[in-house]
Amino acid sequence: MIKVFPYQIHTVLTDNGMAFADLPKNRQGPSRHFLGPHIFDRVCIASGIEHRLTKPYHPWTNGQAERMNRTIKDATIKTYRYDDLQSLKNHVLAFVTAYNFAKHLKTLRWRTPYQAICEAWTKDPSIFKIDPHHLIPGPNT
Repeated sequence: MIKVFPYQIHTVLTDNGMAFADLPKNRQGPSRHFLGPHIFDRVCIASGIEHRLTKPYHPWTNGQAERMNRTIKDATIKTYRYDDLQSLKNHVLAFVTAYNFAKHLKTLRWRTPYQAICEAWTKDPSIFKIDPHHLIPGPNT
């Protein structure tokens, strides 16, 4: 993701899930010194990204991500039955693509996420790695 994301990523905020961090009780001590940082932290360090964690047991700090997960679930698995995993993957990809390129959001002043990113690129292209206009879906995507 780091290679294809158009912005230069400087900070990542995650929850305390096993995919992003060790259990709080395992973050210190001799085993941590022997094993080194969690794999997610190693990727962040290698890419110059600061990794921040939300406070444990405070789910409201993770609300925006959870809200998007719920939106995707409502439009896919809670509405349709899929014959196989590939059908689900294809539908989720189609939904996320439609959301990013066609859904006008109130928080973005009625622009699509893609329009907001393109506008940000026009104002300051130095914060981007690539021109986001090249990311529009087409026959080769």
